[in-house]
Amino acid sequence: MAPARKSKGRSSGALFWDLLTFDRLVTGPVIHLIYWAGLGVVALFAFSVVGAAVGLALKERGVASLLLAFPVLIAGLLVAAGMVLLWRAFCEFYVAVFRISEDLRALRQANDADHAVATSVRGPGG
Repeated sequence: MAPARKSKGRSSGALFWDLLTFDRLVTGPVIHLIYWAGLGVVALFAFSVVGAAVGLALKERGVASLLLAFPVLIAGLLVAAGMVLLWRAFCEFYVAVFRISEDLRALRQANDADHAVATSVRGPGG
């Protein structure tokens, strides 16, 4: 069960106050930016692997250089694919941790509200 989202009609002052007091976490959107930046780094690695394989193949004319360049290309692209999967898992872990934090906060607020209702029904004396 997902926590209820706050309405979009909040003032910018209230949003700013939430950010200053850590009532609202900005880590979710920041993790998305970090994820795409990391994918860019992995893409640069993949392009460098392709360039290294082509350079290795063109360094010497012959079958031996082609036989060496092909495994370098395949292994490098497999490593890049593994890096993409590991980076995705790393970022998903952090998103999950912060979602757990948001859910716990919502549960705490619901518990406090239930406790306040129960106290008001019984009265302050018990």
